[in-house]
Amino acid sequence: MKYSRILLKLSGESLQGKDGYGISYDAVHHYAMEIKSAIECNVQIGVVIGGGNIFRGLKGADKGFYRAQGDYMGMLATIINAMALQSVLEEYYIPVKLVSALPVQGVCEKAYFKNAHQYLAEGYVIIFAGGTGNPFCTTDLAAALRAAEINAELLIKGTRVDGVYTADPEKDPDAEKYHVLTYEQALEEKLAIMDLTAFTLAQENNIPIYVYNANQPGNLEKVLSGEEIGTIIN
Repeated sequence: MKYSRILLKLSGESLQGKDGYGISYDAVHHYAMEIKSAIECNVQIGVVIGGGNIFRGLKGADKGFYRAQGDYMGMLATIINAMALQSVLEEYYIPVKLVSALPVQGVCEKAYFKNAHQYLAEGYVIIFAGGTGNPFCTTDLAAALRAAEINAELLIKGTRVDGVYTADPEKDPDAEKYHVLTYEQALEEKLAIMDLTAFTLAQENNIPIYVYNANQPGNLEKVLSGEEIGTIIN
């Protein structure tokens, strides 16, 4: 394997599967199997999950909810998603720790970087829930933060497409794919990879970002082995 410790960012929407809402067992099972394949290759993994399949604070604000309250509701949604992934991983006897910026007694402990390093060294998959624990912050920012805290060698962002393009490839058939980008290029061309704060945090901590199609079975293992199936930003 090219990498030994990574942070995987999954959107809440990715857990919807074909249902289009809520949590699909099949979708969660798919990601659990992707993580299992990486673990079997001796890669230490931290996972950050969004909550947009259940509640997204920004959209809640558009509908009348106070933004800060909506963001806390979204954080709780990430805990529900994290519990779903934890459950399926445990079905396959994969050791997993669920930690959160918002601890819930009996469900998940408080996220703390020293404990995270110890758990990873002991062979646990760590699922980081609760975002950063603060409103007005995205789970992309949480992913960059956790990647920096655990000294991840790579921040992997799973999407529906196989990398970063000059335009949305689902809407523009002439969109061209980037295989390699610098942080400066991505910023200059205003490519929507992650929100600006998250992107800057990754840049400042010299953490490469890899964007790939997370829906294709076997792709995570390909990324970790160094195959060029997506876009790397460094």
